[in-house]
Amino acid sequence: MKEDYIKRINNILSFIDENLDQDLTLETIAKIGNYSPFHLHRIFKAITNETINEYITRKRIEKSALILLHKREITISELSLQYGFNSNSSFTRTFKKFYGISPKEFRKTYPNKFSKIGKVDSKNGQVSGLFDEYICNINNLKNWIKMKAKIEIKEMPKLDLAYITQIGLNGMQNAYSKLIKWATPKGLFENEDVKIITIYHDSFKITEHDKVRMSACISLKEKVQVDGEIGLTTIEKGKFIVGHFEIGINEFEKSWSGLFIWMSENGYKKANRNPYEIYYNDFNEHPEKISIVDFCIPIE
Repeated sequence: MKEDYIKRINNILSFIDENLDQDLTLETIAKIGNYSPFHLHRIFKAITNETINEYITRKRIEKSALILLHKREITISELSLQYGFNSNSSFTRTFKKFYGISPKEFRKTYPNKFSKIGKVDSKNGQVSGLFDEYICNINNLKNWIKMKAKIEIKEMPKLDLAYITQIGLNGMQNAYSKLIKWATPKGLFENEDVKIITIYHDSFKITEHDKVRMSACISLKEKVQVDGEIGLTTIEKGKFIVGHFEIGINEFEKSWSGLFIWMSENGYKKANRNPYEIYYNDFNEHPEKISIVDFCIPIE
């Protein structure tokens, strides 16, 4: 029964993410999951640890933050209207609750300094860093990319995938364990071209680590029947920056940050699609615990 709930909530999460600029009423969302509005409130909170309104507001603010970073031609007034805020002041107040600074200050300071960005701690009103693992330094990250990455601009093919949704980093290994347990008896690993992929629906630059939504995926040669919490999704073909890395598991965030800096420095703009990772080995089986991986950023 729980797996059916998760499947239906996955459909709702995808619908919300794709329609953040629309009027997302509780009744409309409930129909997507085939729930009554009353039951949807309870089940959504149980699975995501957020109410629907909290989730929608957070996603709209985070989407706005990404646009502030990557599309400087879009004004704050346009963002406010696009994502359903009654006024600039309402948008600014809500934004400051999440990041501790106004949208204007965010756009002005964050891309240039690449400093720690934070969400306000509700207990003490202070801004807590999301990059506590290390303080980003642009020159160091540029050097890191030069040393560690082979970067290409590539047309990546369409990929059909089976996936499990994971919210927060801590459960990702368990999500892959469940996916592999499901895929193995179906012979999906017998396909020599099979790929293990993580899709990122949120950005670690603007979303707290325990709220980042990811999809743990396995590529499919042909369509398969899925049930429970296993879903089907597709990465459409398109133009990507592809960075090939051989790195330790604790170097992923640094590598992603460096690759996004490389994107900006070379005049590319991220497209409105999700970045993903393709894995070529199991780092646990590598003598030095090295992961061989491609980071793929969709570009316009």
